Formats: sequence, structure tokens, C-alpha cells
Amino acid sequence: MSGAGTIVRKADVLVLGGGPAGAWAALAAAEAGARVVLADKGYCGTSGAAASGGNNLWYVPPDPALREAAIDAREAIAGGLADRGWMARVLEETRHQVDRLAGWGYPFPVDDSGVERRGSLQGPEYMRRMRRKVHRGGVLILDHHPALELLADADGVVTGAAGVRRQEDGRPWEVWAGAVVLATGGCAFLSGAFGLNVNTGDGHLMAAELGAELSGMEFSNAYALSPAYGSHTKGLMMQFAGYYDEEGRALQAAGLTDGRRRIARLLADGRPVFARLDKAPPELREAMRQAQPNYFLPLDKAGIDPFTQAYPVRLVLEGTVRGTGGLRIAGADCATTVPGLYAAGDVATRELITGSVSGGGSHNGAWAISSGTWAGSAAAAFARTGRPRRPRSCPAGRAGRAGLRPHGSPGLATADVVKAVQEEVMPLKRNYFREADGLVRSLGELDRLWSAVSAGLTGEGREAMRARQAAAMVAHGRWMYRAALARDESRGMHQRLDRPGADPGLARRIRVGGLDRVWTAPEEAAA
Repeated sequence: MSGAGTIVRKADVLVLGGGPAGAWAALAAAEAGARVVLADKGYCGTSGAAASGGNNLWYVPPDPALREAAIDAREAIAGGLADRGWMARVLEETRHQVDRLAGWGYPFPVDDSGVERRGSLQGPEYMRRMRRKVHRGGVLILDHHPALELLADADGVVTGAAGVRRQEDGRPWEVWAGAVVLATGGCAFLSGAFGLNVNTGDGHLMAAELGAELSGMEFSNAYALSPAYGSHTKGLMMQFAGYYDEEGRALQAAGLTDGRRRIARLLADGRPVFARLDKAPPELREAMRQAQPNYFLPLDKAGIDPFTQAYPVRLVLEGTVRGTGGLRIAGADCATTVPGLYAAGDVATRELITGSVSGGGSHNGAWAISSGTWAGSAAAAFARTGRPRRPRSCPAGRAGRAGLRPHGSPGLATADVVKAVQEEVMPLKRNYFREADGLVRSLGELDRLWSAVSAGLTGEGREAMRARQAAAMVAHGRWMYRAALARDESRGMHQRLDRPGADPGLARRIRVGGLDRVWTAPEEAAA
């Protein structure tokens, strides 16, 4: 991809991704004295999951009893895979950084006693302020600069990244850096979930091409309820919903997990499910509209009053965005298993604080703040070891393969690849309700698709971005289904119809990696 017309920049730290994790990483690296470049696929501050709506936050005041209670509550549902030490670190770092955010002028609401409530953030306002803080911190922000591949030296140390400029007909760019922080988000498979179409797993593929390991990929089948007329998958409104079948009979949903499975079963069988926000007190309804206007917009257009009228709902795949899996964290500084490469936010596994269940918005939001801060600081320290230096000459120093440099005759259509992978990962009967035969069948299709992608998928300019997105989605499908087969039980969000119970011997994390040959291996049991 390099050549005439390539724009080359140098930095101490390169951050890929402009959501909360990327913004906190860039800020931390800059505050550590590093020269920082942040490159985002979209526009830093408006693209991605956090910027699209309100976010709860795992924020607990510095009261030891409250902290212990918060950790106990999460540990009780984490399936034995979370780590109390990591949870305590995240709570402390999140409190510290959110208190700084308040000092920068973020308008937290105030309760009747005059105390600020710091347990939630409005995404647009939050990310607007983070962009401004990052910019004022001296970070060079490159909007609409999707990264396509990592650069590495002869020792396998990451030395930067390369990509294209979307607004300049795909003109190539490179940044040579002393360290790289991946904050590219999870993978939602272009499902249309609210704000998630930038989340296609690109960072995971780039890291895996240099040998990075992943963990928790079996916990990747997170689905969110949305009005059938729209794509809004934020869960805040649904706490006020009652659910009904096509006859208007109330669906008994004793708990969130059991209730969601009942709804999923009906939808998987082709039966409609309806919701009505009939549990919302009248005095809260206007505040709900103000808090999540995008939820109500398609319903208003359809002439539906969701507080008094039932409306159809659907389940939309959010994959590893609201799931748990991602790049394996190899140290307290959020280093990956590749030297010079760090991971923050949803691109990294969140098992350390959420275990086998979703971190939702609250825990994932706290993880983005904390992991971003740690990764940015560590990357700045790594860069002080003497890099950046020029990567190996093209193409040896360029890690990108599938979707960029096919080993056969190009000709595979990106749209066909996307459709094929979605057919294997999006249906509830294949991914939500799992069983061995179905996983093996889907893996056969995905393995064949990966071989075809490796041999014949490529693109030029902006089409190269789309080809890489498609390749990353295929890789994700293979990682998550291999891990799902390896976890021969049901635990957390990973539910096997043929293995309905949890196996105490499998209360450990499962590592996964590889591209042409995907492998799995158990980690030591969590402490």
C-alpha cells in the first residue's frame, strides 16, 4: 500500500480509535510527555458506541464497604472468571478520572442534596469534551483515517500502522511510532446496531497477524433489544418495558437472563414479540424522552405512543462490543502478547472485570477509561526505549494479509463475504442458542470462507477498508465458534443447548489465536 503519495508521520505513540478508550489513551500518553497521533476510522468524538447515547458507568465512591459490595455483586455473576484485584483497580482509576472529568466542566446532574451523580454520562457531551481535551493536550487527531495494518520491525516489535484517508479517495498514510495502542472497539458484524457499524473487529485482525492472542471469544453472542422499526439498542429504556406475545398475553420474565431467553426463543421461532413501556411512572416519561431521544424517534414517526401502545421488538447482534471477548491482556499495563502493542476498551477482553457476562454500558465504560489510561501511559514508557524507527522495507514490515494482499487471483466481492459471514453469526438459532453440531457446521462454512478471502479478496483505496472489515468479521466468527466448542458447557452468556450445565473444571479462561489455523488452549484457573 505504501508508495508515491503516501503521507508519512512520526510519533512516539500512535492510538488507533477515537472512542473513550482511545481518547483516554491519547491523553495519558500526552500527559506522560509523548508525541501522540490519534487516527480514527470516523470522526473522533462522534463515532462509535459511546457517542451515540447515554452510558451508565461503574462509578463507586471511595468507601471501602461500597467498593467491596460492588465487587462482590459482580463476582457473584461472573462465572468464576473475573479477578477481584483488577476490579478494584478499575474502580479506583475510574473514580479518579471521572472526578477529573468533573473538574473539566462535565455537567453531571445534581441530586436533591446537592451532590453530583457521577454514575452516568451523556455520550455526545462526554465525547465532545474528550475530543477537546485531547486536542488541547497536543495530540494530532487524524479523522476519517482508518488503519488497515500494523507495521513491525525485524524482531516483531510494532512500529506503527498504515491506512487510507477516506475523504481523499483512499490516499495512503503511515505513522511510524514507538508504540501503538489499539482502541478500535469490538465487532458487531455490521448488524446495524445503534452506533456500531464502525465496530468490525479491524484491530483484532491486525494484532492477530502479528501473533496476538485473544481470550473470552466464546462470550461474543451479545444481542440487544431494539424496536423493530429502528436500531436503537441502548438498554436503559427497556427496564421500564413489559413484554407480550402476538395475542397480547404478558410474557413472564422473572429475571433479565431468563426473560431475554424466552423472548429470544419466540423470535428465533419466527413469532413476534411486543414491548410497551408501561412500567414507566408518568412523571419520568418526559425525562426518558430527553435522555434517549433516538429511542423514541422511529416510534413517533410510526405514530406509536410506546407508553400506552405495544410495538414489535427484535434482537440485534452486538457481538464483542457488548460481549466480553477480545485481545488477551498480558500485564497490568494492558500490554498484548505482541511487543509494543497495547489494547484498551472493547478491543480487549473484559473478562478480568466482567467474567462470562456482559459488561453492558457501565462496566465497559469504566474499563474504557481505566484501560485507556493504563495503555496510554505504558505505551509512552515503551516508546522511550529508543523507538520510533523505520519499519522493515515493504512488504516484509507490513503485517496485513487477508483483504489486502491475497495469495491467489483477486475477484471475490466484499459484499458477498459480508453476507456470508452474517448468515453464520447473526441468526439466533445459530449463535444465541448454540450446540455442537451447529457450531461445527458454521465453522466449516467460515473456514471455507476464510480460505476464499485469503486467496481472492482485496480492494484499492476506500475499498481496501471494506475488504479488511469483511476479513476481520470472518476471523471473528472463526475465533468465537472455536472458543464456543472448546467451552463444552454453559456459562454466562455462552449457552450450549447440548451442554446446559456449568462444568466446575472449566472455570477458567480460554485463549484463542491463529488465522489460517485457529487454536484454543485453557488459561490457568482465575484467582
